[in-house]
Amino acid sequence: MRKNLSATTPLAVARSLKKLGHDIRRARVRRSLQTALVAERAFITRTTLGKIEKGDPGVSIGNYAAVLHALGLADRIGEIVDPATDRVGQLAEEYSGPKRIRRPKSVPPKAAS
Repeated sequence: MRKNLSATTPLAVARSLKKLGHDIRRARVRRSLQTALVAERAFITRTTLGKIEKGDPGVSIGNYAAVLHALGLADRIGEIVDPATDRVGQLAEEYSGPKRIRRPKSVPPKAAS
């Protein structure tokens, strides 16, 4: 039995996917590309492309990436969680405190002089 993903998807995620789907559709229309052509280039069905353009959370991220590639926008996928632009991660790393320093288990005795 398939879960109702729209009921289990956080609202912020659902909104983001809906915006992404709308933006994908807009990019396709601006390029004057038909759904059949984009679906063929992305190796998906027109039905799946329709779900992507509606922001369906049940569609795999691989299919979203394939459509972005078909539209010539695949270079942006790798920038989603780029450490250089992850300000929260950078701050957490700065304030994580010192790493634990352990003494060696066996320290050789000092030589008597």
